[in-house]
Amino acid sequence: QVQLVESGGGLVQAGGSLRLSCAASGRTFSSYVMGWFRQAPGKEREFLAAISWSGDSTYYADSVKGRFTISRDNAKNTVFLQMNSLKPEDTAVYYCAAKYGWGGSYHYTEFNYWGQGTQGIVSS
Repeated sequence: QVQLVESGGGLVQAGGSLRLSCAASGRTFSSYVMGWFRQAPGKEREFLAAISWSGDSTYYADSVKGRFTISRDNAKNTVFLQMNSLKPEDTAVYYCAAKYGWGGSYHYTEFNYWGQGTQGIVSS
């Protein structure tokens, strides 16, 4: 199993940036595909990005491609989400999650472990 704790959320103006971190506990962190999701009030949890065990492969939702970058540091058991050119519609609670296999569906139901989330607010 792996336990996940997100940090780095906050309030930022439109056009600004946030860098989210997700610290994982457990010796098998490098075995998991890691993903980032977000959920706005009244909306379904939305996939944003995923990264393979080695970090060599990444996959993004069209809505964030070119603005968000996912990365991981297996030596520090941490995955990151760099978010640039933020818009008010990016306001949401951001979650990191882990699953076992690369590829297939990136729907939130396919991920096995979740953090508690960190709030990101983008003001206009």
